[in-house]
Amino acid sequence: MTHFTLSHTTAANGVQLYTLRNHTGMRVTISNLGASMINWWAPDRYGREADVLLGFADVQQYQHNPAYFGAIVGRWGNRIAAGRFNLDGVAHQVDCNEGENHLHGGVEGFHRQLWQVQPDPEGLRLMLVSPAGQAGFPGTVMASVLYRLDDEGQLRIDYTATSDAATPINLTSHAYFNLNGGASDIRDHIIAIDADAYLQVDAKLIPVGRAEVAGSAFDFRQPAPIGPRLDWPDPQLKLAGGFDHCYCLRSEREPAPGEGRIAQALREVATVYEPGSGRELRVSTTEIGLQFYSGNFLSGVEGRGEQPYAIHDGFCLEAQSYPDQVNTPLCEAVILRPGQVYRQTTAYRLGVRD
Repeated sequence: MTHFTLSHTTAANGVQLYTLRNHTGMRVTISNLGASMINWWAPDRYGREADVLLGFADVQQYQHNPAYFGAIVGRWGNRIAAGRFNLDGVAHQVDCNEGENHLHGGVEGFHRQLWQVQPDPEGLRLMLVSPAGQAGFPGTVMASVLYRLDDEGQLRIDYTATSDAATPINLTSHAYFNLNGGASDIRDHIIAIDADAYLQVDAKLIPVGRAEVAGSAFDFRQPAPIGPRLDWPDPQLKLAGGFDHCYCLRSEREPAPGEGRIAQALREVATVYEPGSGRELRVSTTEIGLQFYSGNFLSGVEGRGEQPYAIHDGFCLEAQSYPDQVNTPLCEAVILRPGQVYRQTTAYRLGVRD
């Protein structure tokens, strides 16, 4: 049986902090600003607690959050080339907030909105209404996120959304992890990803095609440390400054061109182990894609410590649809239409390896 407690505190400007705690004392703090994961306190193999998330020292800094620390991003996570797409014969232009591209919902995306907290006996539920035209997207979207922490150290995130008009949607969590609690960077972390292929990108980090991982730096079908792979002379790593690529996860079946979203089974798709602390993160999702980001743009970002973050101080595993999928033959699978319900589940389980 799962037991949890929920407490909350109030900060300035309407920002609230909520803490989920399980029976072992593990604690996850979430803010209504961006529905963001702020802290995740967990023990190492010796019982010593550390916060395994990157973030800011002051909760008010999340009002800007250009790094998207811990946030739920939407209504489109990842990139849309030139911020343009066609939907039912109508051309749409959305915010271009990363050079010529749209990224993570735009300047005023879900990560900068105050979500409403709704009572829920299972955990912490946050709701958001995104009006038609926000960031240039059509349709008014009602989004919901339910965070649940169980006694086994699993933080499950259940997403739902509806819209009154057809609109692209692709929600994900942008939590940055460092399983050694920030004692060093992530180069010693050992990662495994259950994928035979990934999406190669151009210089603007827009996918240009699928490639097999076999024989490349991107092959994590067997666990491998991140650091040595970052040093491989791979042109894709040079383009992105490290890993910032979407993996095509093994699934029962991908949608076919013109087909709508397919419900995938919740299955484990990645693990990350940090030898020094013994902490292990296991990721499960219902999505077809997993963006592995190795913190390539963290250099100089002011965080919790006395020194700014440096490159590769944290990693993200963002479960989602494919980047720029709205501009591919698989576009219908990322369109939410009236009467439909978008559903997504991703779970992060944190424990200690024996």
